[in-house]
Amino acid sequence: MSGHDGVPGASHGAVPGASGEATGGRLVLLGNAIVDLVMRVPALPERGGDIISQDTTLTTGGGFNVLTAAHRLGLPAVYAGAHGTGPFGDRVRADLAREGIEVPLDPVAEEDTGFCVAFVDGGGERTFATSLGAEARLTEAHARAVLAALRPGDLVQISGYGLAYPVNGPVLASLVARLPEHTRVFLDPGPLADQIPEEVLEAVLARCDWVSCNQREGRLLTGRDDAREAAAALAARLGPRTGVLLRADADGCWLVPPGGEPAHIPGRRVTAVDSNGAGDAHTGAFLALLGHGLDLSSAVEGANAAAAFAVTRHGPATGPTVGELLDLLDGEPLAARLSSALGR
Repeated sequence: MSGHDGVPGASHGAVPGASGEATGGRLVLLGNAIVDLVMRVPALPERGGDIISQDTTLTTGGGFNVLTAAHRLGLPAVYAGAHGTGPFGDRVRADLAREGIEVPLDPVAEEDTGFCVAFVDGGGERTFATSLGAEARLTEAHARAVLAALRPGDLVQISGYGLAYPVNGPVLASLVARLPEHTRVFLDPGPLADQIPEEVLEAVLARCDWVSCNQREGRLLTGRDDAREAAAALAARLGPRTGVLLRADADGCWLVPPGGEPAHIPGRRVTAVDSNGAGDAHTGAFLALLGHGLDLSSAVEGANAAAAFAVTRHGPATGPTVGELLDLLDGEPLAARLSSALGR
């Protein structure tokens, strides 16, 4: 398939940030902000076994992590997903408000927001179990409200979690096909990449300007284990109008610009204590830096640095602020470019 081809309203214009021009828009997330119950354990228990958690926290997660990562780097952010009316929904809305993130949709009546149990093992890896709630009850009325709330220059981020949900998937596919030309569309297929119905996934991929995924998700989408090969295969599947970022943890990531060849952008060696939310920090930083007008290579380098910062902190929403990112990059050429673009 070819990215955008045959999709009404699809934009074939320049990639935001590729020419050094700021978009002037916001990050609008078509995803799910839920509550995470994060349990730090030495290792996952054997089947039928048990293990004592070393530390347990209750925090807002899911799409909240991407929104906060982008907003902390100065990009206005909007949570355009569904949310519930119980204590978890209240928690999510309070945290979004604290971070200065706009919420345009009304709560879903008589249903709470869902939650996720996240196990973080001694190596920093995370494993999830999710209980769905109001965030998985997106409707056509919600879609119309989102379309009405969009502004010129907005960046629309789509979560593969929502595409995999039986109710949300078709609604989101229809919404994406109706996005106005001025929006740029980004997809993170997420851990459920192989559970997204083919017709839903193809409709969204056809409108994407960028796809960002980790190595496991790249393998699910292409059948390739090697990171470079998976990035190239995904780019070939999407066509020359869509860019690819394949995140490779400490090895950085592979960047395939629209119509270009794979290029390796090195990562940073740090001592990881919690990888929960690292991919979200990378995505949020990449979008924010593109939104500020950074060139692609600088935006990806900055995203790699933001992800490295995130894994040295406990918790899912650990993307750096502008000051923290610049401190991490102190003395490096990238710091000067970011400082100029971010107005510091």
